[in-house]
Amino acid sequence: MILDYIGVKDINGPLIVLDDVQNAFFEEVVGIRLDDGSIRQGRIVQMEGNRAVIQVFEGTRGISLTNTRTRLTGRPMEMPLSPELLGRIFDGSGRPIDGLGNIFPVKRANVNGTPINPVSRIYPKNYINTGISTIDTLMTLIRGQKLPIFSGSGMKHNELAVQIARQSRISDENGEFAIVFAAMGVKNDVADYFRRSFSESGILQRVVMFQNLANDPIIERILTPRCALTVAEYLAFELGMHILVIMTDMTAYAEALREFSSSKGEIPGRKGYPGYLYSDLASLYERAGMVKGKTGSVTQLPILTMPNDDVTHPVPDLTGYITEGQIVLDRSLDGQGIYPPVAVLPSLSRLMKDGIGKGYTREDHSALSNQLFASYAKVMDVRSLASVIGEEELSPEDKKYLEFGKLFESHFVNQGPSENRSIEQSLDLGWELLATLPRGALDRVDDQMLDQYYEPAKKRLSADNAKDRVSQAIWDHVNKIGEDSKEDSGNGGGENE
Repeated sequence: MILDYIGVKDINGPLIVLDDVQNAFFEEVVGIRLDDGSIRQGRIVQMEGNRAVIQVFEGTRGISLTNTRTRLTGRPMEMPLSPELLGRIFDGSGRPIDGLGNIFPVKRANVNGTPINPVSRIYPKNYINTGISTIDTLMTLIRGQKLPIFSGSGMKHNELAVQIARQSRISDENGEFAIVFAAMGVKNDVADYFRRSFSESGILQRVVMFQNLANDPIIERILTPRCALTVAEYLAFELGMHILVIMTDMTAYAEALREFSSSKGEIPGRKGYPGYLYSDLASLYERAGMVKGKTGSVTQLPILTMPNDDVTHPVPDLTGYITEGQIVLDRSLDGQGIYPPVAVLPSLSRLMKDGIGKGYTREDHSALSNQLFASYAKVMDVRSLASVIGEEELSPEDKKYLEFGKLFESHFVNQGPSENRSIEQSLDLGWELLATLPRGALDRVDDQMLDQYYEPAKKRLSADNAKDRVSQAIWDHVNKIGEDSKEDSGNGGGENE
């Protein structure tokens, strides 16, 4: 028997309250008919005896306390699923907005997902090539991993998200790869940039896109990542595809959750966020992974902006506890015009060690990565020392490290927004940079590996056979270092005499 509940007890922000509700359940979807005949959707978010608190997706403006009719549907919030999802664009609650009509679903699935049995999970292996040297070489993205990008307001994380979506691929020739892109709380021009970029690059046919605009209801923003992950799970675990889910901006999601929690009268936690923010974020991030008996995988790349660039803010702080590493963007590198401005030292991928090396990328990958980290850390120490005593007082070896740092940032970290480097190109470039340092300074690589990769890279750095502009630029810096060293030694000899 279908019942309509006439009138509402109370209206508070995006919430309405009904009394004497029978046979309702938590997160049940309801239909709300207004005086003008329009119907809005909502879901039950709180139950207290026979009282139900309903979250209205489109907002409560125009809802009457006396004439509103509310009908329970008897089902949770569901996303229609079909192979034809690829190439489509939806709003934050899963409704098509690309003018191509509704989806004809093969099935419908609860947007909250089905928890994956930990016993059935497979440890993530193999990697996803993003075409970005810093990520592929130093913090490799592994299939089934959740690897967030920590950015700041005004930095180029949107451009980075588009570049990763455009360039990402898997090494398996027979594996199908697709992107699920969820934008939350973005402005109209940013949303248009995402759509235009995917369309012009020709990758829209392998992208499922969700857009929640800044002027859309906050309730819809809470649903956006859940709808996106439901689609990703369907494509991965039922159609056998490898799915990369890019979600931007998770801070906008967390702020919507804070506003919603406040409207329910819940006791706030750190900086006003609800006390269950950790478990709520975990319910999203933990939907990444690989499942035993399934060929597909769900990999997550959530992007979040840190208020005031504060990594201890609750959203990045809790995200770091749940996820397997992080990619940190640095404002000082961004100010120098370096793109992408990836801060190498605070960034890491905890699953990287099991998805690189022989059989995955190349046998020298792990050793090269360790040495680049160690050498760049030495650069930071030398820069700190130079800020105290001045560059002129540094030893010749320390000056080489300073030059290595400049080369590393300008040629390895820095690459164009449309520059797509293969893993082999990134690894070879790393060896060419290390070749500007003395062999004895490379203490993280064994002699056999140095003979195989360091010596050939050193030979490539000659003016006659420099194969590209990067090698030529590195060679020019090497020559400059040599000339400066000769001048210094000459001056020093004169003084001693």
